[in-house]
Amino acid sequence: MPGRRIIAAARLAVLGAAIAGLNAAAAQTTLPQPAQVRVDFSSTAILTKSAKGEAGVAGRPVRADDPVRMASISKLVTAIAVMRLVDEGRIDLDRDVGAYLGFPMRNPAFPDRPVTLRHLLSHTSGIRDTIDYLLPLDGRLEDVLANPSVWHATYEPGDYFSYANLNSPVIAATLEAATRERFDRLVANKVLRPLRLDACFNWGAGCTPGRRAQAVTLLRTNGDLARDAAITGDDPCPVLAASNGSCDLARYQLGKNGSSFSPQGGLRISPQDLAKVGQLLLNKGRPLLSSKAFAEMTRMQWRFNGRNGDDDLGYFKAYGLGVHIHPDSGGAIWIGHVGEAYALRAGLWVNPATKKGFAQFVTMVPAETPIGHCLETCP
Repeated sequence: MPGRRIIAAARLAVLGAAIAGLNAAAAQTTLPQPAQVRVDFSSTAILTKSAKGEAGVAGRPVRADDPVRMASISKLVTAIAVMRLVDEGRIDLDRDVGAYLGFPMRNPAFPDRPVTLRHLLSHTSGIRDTIDYLLPLDGRLEDVLANPSVWHATYEPGDYFSYANLNSPVIAATLEAATRERFDRLVANKVLRPLRLDACFNWGAGCTPGRRAQAVTLLRTNGDLARDAAITGDDPCPVLAASNGSCDLARYQLGKNGSSFSPQGGLRISPQDLAKVGQLLLNKGRPLLSSKAFAEMTRMQWRFNGRNGDDDLGYFKAYGLGVHIHPDSGGAIWIGHVGEAYALRAGLWVNPATKKGFAQFVTMVPAETPIGHCLETCP
């Protein structure tokens, strides 16, 4: 969940220059009203839709089918792509990911213990967000993972939960190495297009032409641009530019970077389309996943017992494979994921018992707003 304590403003400094340049162009004399959008659904139908406020631009009402950067809900969609490949027998959840990546990937404190996709998807890999996980276009994941500070020196892979966005680029690079397909294209082919979603990671494959112009612009409470300035045409640079300023995607190397299309938080999708992902969860993975793959994805891979992870003061109680598992105040169990970044709070949640769920987001949330799940209240 980008935007939580592990992603302070300082962590996003790499984007500062680009954002500063866009702020001047996006400056508005009248601040727009914060957007509040919610779509309720059952396993077979959209039940209700509501949209209030403006889409980051004064005078432009927000709509339920406007795409927005859904932050860490992206991890859930990434996990669905992983499980599709598991169903196809193209990857193994319990294989050493170094065998896919082509270099030894080990916690220096535990050199004999392999790290697997299961560890990465459940945030029990031992990786921590202690350094920047946003790699430039020419960045190398191998170099990042060679830094000992990335790794938890006390706990072996599989033994301790520590929510870390850096897990996601490793997952993306692993998928690319196994399939020889770029991450955004792979997810579009395995998840987004089969579900008929007009969605994409970092404005890559999956979105229709012109979709970028329909995006919700994310603003800070003072009106400063956070992400996705209102423009027509293609994003000036949909990824973090290379160290020399180049944005030539031909320089992207499959299986070497993993970060450029933001598997941890770069999904642009509307709440209306996100509801279709929720319906997949309510329908036990159908039509994309086998019952076995879905059961494994939503099974509690980790549950807090008081000492086996960083629960972030009760924020994390249980986690599957890219799936947040959380009880509401009445004890009902919900599965889905939260999203938080760039002054946005979001949630996709389904209740398997009632066969109902919802997708929602709120923009321009003050930084000091208490952390929440966008489950019973949002923010």
